[in-house]
Amino acid sequence: MKYRLAHIQGMKTLQSFSLSVAALALAACGQTPPTPQAGGAQAGCMSRAYDTIGGPIDLVAHTGERVTEETFKGAPSLIYFGFTYCPDICPGTLVAVKRAYDVLPDGVEPPQTLLITVDPERDTPEALASYVATAAFPDNLLGLTGTEAEIASAAEAFIAQYERIETPDSLSEYTMDHTSLLYLMDENWQLKTFFAEADANPDYIAQCLAQHIS
Repeated sequence: MKYRLAHIQGMKTLQSFSLSVAALALAACGQTPPTPQAGGAQAGCMSRAYDTIGGPIDLVAHTGERVTEETFKGAPSLIYFGFTYCPDICPGTLVAVKRAYDVLPDGVEPPQTLLITVDPERDTPEALASYVATAAFPDNLLGLTGTEAEIASAAEAFIAQYERIETPDSLSEYTMDHTSLLYLMDENWQLKTFFAEADANPDYIAQCLAQHIS
């Protein structure tokens, strides 16, 4: 099964978004300035809001409760699309988020952290419950799953792509290629910024979160 965006407009947005991610990822490789500066990594962090990214979700939490975007309004949320069988990128990203939360300035509460699976076949609420309990992950990590159609709808809203890759010679039988971004949504479920894989430095994430949340 390969997930594709359904609309031409979505593809145009994705192309623009992908170019922005690439440019900002390169910018983030340099030293992060203490305050936003034109062309710097922190300036990028403060100017990554796209009103076409983010939208309705209708999923099931690892606790068994059905949730929508309305469930999370009223406070910021940090969203990641991944899966429990992910060997390195997903756990590495979640560990970086945990470390970022640990160094947030006093008085800045971490956003609600959401892991939306791209592998609903294996990632049942029970499987997600075990995974999100990993001590190295954020304490407030909530796993979300659903039907294939519900996952596809959520991914389309965030212009997140994923693809099933068959690996018949492995014990897992298949893996998932997917977009690896962290999306920071504000209390109104509007995108404030995002972090690419190259941005997964805990200090950088913490500094950016602090500026947006405070």
